[in-house]
Amino acid sequence: MQYKPAFKVFLQMMSGKCLAGTLIFIFFVLSSLQLSAQQKDSIPNKITESADTATYKHSPQKATLYSMVLPGLGQAYNKKYWKIPVVYAGFGVLGYFAIMNGNEYRKYRQAYDYVTQGDQSIPIDNEYVDKYAPEQLAQGRDYYRRNLEFTYILTGFWYILNVVDAAVDAHLYNYSIDDDLGIRLKPVADYANLGSGFHPGITLNFRF
Repeated sequence: MQYKPAFKVFLQMMSGKCLAGTLIFIFFVLSSLQLSAQQKDSIPNKITESADTATYKHSPQKATLYSMVLPGLGQAYNKKYWKIPVVYAGFGVLGYFAIMNGNEYRKYRQAYDYVTQGDQSIPIDNEYVDKYAPEQLAQGRDYYRRNLEFTYILTGFWYILNVVDAAVDAHLYNYSIDDDLGIRLKPVADYANLGSGFHPGITLNFRF
């Protein structure tokens, strides 16, 4: 089946592994940045200014609910304002692919229905009618329909990632991650049993 040159790059970008992998990569980058951005001296889980003041607690339930109602609102509640453009950029890319696939699907479907069922004495404004055979039109229709459905699935997946990201950020909001986290190997010498001689060894130290 032959496609217009203008759609070659588009077809490659719409491959499932490419688009899905890109969205998953963006999500894990956001998670990594979140962990690295945690400061050592963060706000404690509960701050009690006095016996008479109310206790403050950042609510993961609120962050989750806000992101479900409006994507990006949970990130705003978590004060991760820089993530809001990323969330909407993902929806923008998926919306673009949904529109492109939808338009192509409708053009192939219209051309196929016209060639196989329509009154061909009445011309229609569709260049695919004279360009492709009925079998090619059917293949193009099915191809873009699958892509359109897959784009809808990825949009739902991106929406869920938006909610999960807000929930995770909210849970980590009051906890610190020390910059000194690490594992260190250290050589040691065992002289406990003087009669048995020198015994070299290695200790494994976790620092957190």
